[in-house]
Amino acid sequence: MQVVIDIKDNKADFILDWLKQYSFVKIKSVSDKKAAKAQILQELQEAVDFMKQVSEGKAEGRPIKELLDEL
Repeated sequence: MQVVIDIKDNKADFILDWLKQYSFVKIKSVSDKKAAKAQILQELQEAVDFMKQVSEGKAEGRPIKELLDEL
């Protein structure tokens, strides 16, 4: 499993050093561009999951007119 974690710069070294203690954790630095792409993909996946829940009746959607009125 891959996880993107946004850490304040002044705490990053502490967290990275802590995570390096564990052999099952692999740390790979990503650029801001890759992190932004990962965040967009995560949000898109959440939107797709929500749409599935709406279509299955497990969640309630809202009318498109209401959404467009907010814009």
